[in-house]
Amino acid sequence: MSSSRKSIYAAIAANVAIAAAKTVGFVFTGSSSMLSEAIHSAVDCGNGALLLVGLNQSAKPADETHPFGYGKELYFWSLIVAVLVFVLGGGVSLWEGFEHARHPVPPSSPVWNYAILGFAFLFEGYALIVSVREFKQSHQGTGLIAAIHASKDPSAFTVIFEDAAATLGLVAAFIGVWLSNSFGWHRADGIASMVIGALLVTVAILLIAECKALIVGEGADRDTLRAIRAIAKADPDVTSVGLPLTMYFGPHNALLTMNVQFRDGLEGDAMYTVVCRIESIIQQRYPDIKQIYLEAGSMRTSSERFPTSSAN
Repeated sequence: MSSSRKSIYAAIAANVAIAAAKTVGFVFTGSSSMLSEAIHSAVDCGNGALLLVGLNQSAKPADETHPFGYGKELYFWSLIVAVLVFVLGGGVSLWEGFEHARHPVPPSSPVWNYAILGFAFLFEGYALIVSVREFKQSHQGTGLIAAIHASKDPSAFTVIFEDAAATLGLVAAFIGVWLSNSFGWHRADGIASMVIGALLVTVAILLIAECKALIVGEGADRDTLRAIRAIAKADPDVTSVGLPLTMYFGPHNALLTMNVQFRDGLEGDAMYTVVCRIESIIQQRYPDIKQIYLEAGSMRTSSERFPTSSAN
C-alpha cells in the first residue's frame, strides 16, 4: 500500500470515530464548538473518500484520448476537497459560531465535552503522526514545509493539512468550552467555533493554491533541471544543451523536452544511440520522468523563453 493511501485510510478511520463522538457530545451539551468540530470531522471523512477516488482514477493507464495518462484526476479531486473544506467546513463553522456568539447558550454536561475532546485529540494526533511520518519517509532530507511545497502528490499533503487543522481546532474548542464553563463567558464557545472556521478557511486557501499550481502545469524544481541539463552536457557527443522543459501529469508522471546540439557528423543510428543513452541516465536518476523528447535545434536561454520572469 502506498504511503498516501495508508495516511488516507488512517485519517478516515479516525474521523469516522471522532465525528460520531462529537455528534453525541453536541446532542448532550449543545456546544457550538462541538458542533463545528463534528461538521469538520464529517467533511474530512468525505474528503478522504474523494481523495481515494482521485487516486484510483489517476491510476488508469494512458489511452488514445489521454496519451499522458489520467494523473491529473488526482489534482482535480484534491481541488474539490479544498473547496469542500472552504465551504462546508470553514463556511458552516463560521456561520454557526457567529450565531452562537450573538445568542450564546450555556453548554450543559461539561464532562462530556472534555471527555470527547480528549478522545478526539488522541485519534487526531495519531492520524497526524501517521500522515507526517509517511510523508517524510518519501521526502527524506527535506524540511516538512519545503517538501509540501515541492510535492506533486496532493493526496499526501492534503491529509497533513486536514489533520493539523483538526488538531488545532480541538485545542480551540477546548479553550472555548473551558472559558464558557469556568468563567460563564458563554460567547467563548461561539468564538471558538469561528476560530475553527477561520482555521479551515486558511487551510482551504493553501490547498487551493497548491492544487491550482499542479493543475495549471507545474514543472520540476530548479535543482532537478540543472542536474538534467548537466547529464546531457556531460555526454561526449553533445556540444550544447538548451533549457529543459518539464510538466507533471501526475505525482509520478513527468514530461521532459529539451533541445540538444550534437557534435558535427553525428547522424542516423549513432544519434539515436546517444539519445537513448542520455534518456536512460536521466530516467535512472529521475524515475518520475516517464516521457523524454530530445531534439536537435536552436538553443534558447531562460530569458529568451521566459522574458517576463527574467525581467522581474
